[in-house]
Amino acid sequence: MNELSDTLASAEAASPFLSLSGVGKTYPGVVALDGFSMEISPGEVIGLVGENGAGKSTLMKILGGVVKPDRGKITIDGAEHAALTVESSLGSGIAFVHQELNLFENLDVAANIFLGREPLRAGPLKLVDRARLRQLVAPLLKRVGANFSADTPVASLSLAQQQMVEIAKALSINARLVILDEPTSSLPLAETEKLLAVIDALKAEGISVIFISHRLHEIERVADRVLVLRDGNLVGTLQKSDINHDRMVKLMIGRALAARNVEASRAPGKTALKISGLRTAAYPGHSVNLDIRYGEILGLAGLVGSGRTELARVLFGIDRSYGGTTEMDGKDIKLTSATKAVASGIFLVPEDRKLSGILLDLPIAQNISLPNLPAHASRFLVSSERETAAAEVQRKRLSIKAPSVGTRTGTLSGGNQQKVVLAKWLAMNPKVMIFDEPTRGIDIGAKSEIYTLMRNLADVGVAILMISSDMEEVIGVSDRIAVMHEGQISGILDKDDFSQENVLLLAVGKAIH
Repeated sequence: MNELSDTLASAEAASPFLSLSGVGKTYPGVVALDGFSMEISPGEVIGLVGENGAGKSTLMKILGGVVKPDRGKITIDGAEHAALTVESSLGSGIAFVHQELNLFENLDVAANIFLGREPLRAGPLKLVDRARLRQLVAPLLKRVGANFSADTPVASLSLAQQQMVEIAKALSINARLVILDEPTSSLPLAETEKLLAVIDALKAEGISVIFISHRLHEIERVADRVLVLRDGNLVGTLQKSDINHDRMVKLMIGRALAARNVEASRAPGKTALKISGLRTAAYPGHSVNLDIRYGEILGLAGLVGSGRTELARVLFGIDRSYGGTTEMDGKDIKLTSATKAVASGIFLVPEDRKLSGILLDLPIAQNISLPNLPAHASRFLVSSERETAAAEVQRKRLSIKAPSVGTRTGTLSGGNQQKVVLAKWLAMNPKVMIFDEPTRGIDIGAKSEIYTLMRNLADVGVAILMISSDMEEVIGVSDRIAVMHEGQISGILDKDDFSQENVLLLAVGKAIH
């Protein structure tokens, strides 16, 4: 009898608690999702992959009750729904952790997790019961393996730790399904592993996970099944034994992808930029010494907080240095402003393109022309004809997918927005290009295009400094790898020494074997 009970319990646990059947959503002129069907069982990790525009966001909005589907049905615990509301989605235990974290840095961890749902003391004033709040939060933090307390200010946490807060927030509503949207896009390998371990722990507790990521090796690591979307259609399902990088890519883009690590067509040239004893605000007591050569891609790796972005900001004249010198072509230059950096031929593609790289409400043409308006002006007035013609050259050169250069930049995919950022600098003949997290939030096909563009730039003699937290990207794209630790270069690796182990050893300040 006990064996029969165990068998029935096991079968019940394995049965789907949520399923979608023939779910579709059409916008004017666009089929965003076309007859999508899926099931998810307790404790199952589903990898959801597809290029930008494949339908992933629409699917997630339907599950979150934000968008109402035009057709199909959603079944939760046997009950059918034509559509979910935000309230019914939360009530069913569906929780989201978005790529752009939804936390208030001026509050502590506990306040963020129970924001709007705080336990209150008895009495007319309805004050927050802080002691009870800490009691509620402590077990949630333990479940996600957090090494910080409920009273810790969110502003003091790393990105990985903030992701843990978001997951703890999801667990606080008794989540049965946690949807993680690009949770590792800004995390280096060590912090990514911590987050993937949290996914393993959720699975062990019987909590289901939908994991959306463009980092396909992470999907391989954690997913029980992979669902592949393309143009709003489910084009393939891969079981655990069939999940690998090449199969996912082929289903996503309908073809095999060219190799990422394309070799340089020529040897690097002379030193373009020589950095000596440069100190930044993050680590004023430590200094950077680094040479960047014409015709090479120099990868810059390191843990979050190692000082990589701070170095890029100093080199582009955004932040002031705290000592040291910088030489371009053997001549000392003073990078006291972005204007002087641009005049010296140094250009930055920033980590947050939407915040610092482009103006989303302006058309492509104006974004491209903005840094160099005099080149498009006649008698102090910008010529729209010149502006459009110059932008069209860059659109074709970089294969920017848009109806025209008059298209509003904010309507483009992440990969095409990144190309617009790149286009505005290429029109000004750069000597040194600094790419800070160049493929963050970009799908696999667009990544391949960005890598090809970078290699082409290096092949025509541009010196490239590529800052990246993606270990596979750093190893696959770079000609050399410089690794930062606490504001200084802890080592430089040539091709023969490339390995994740060597990069990580240098990133934590240890010598390689």
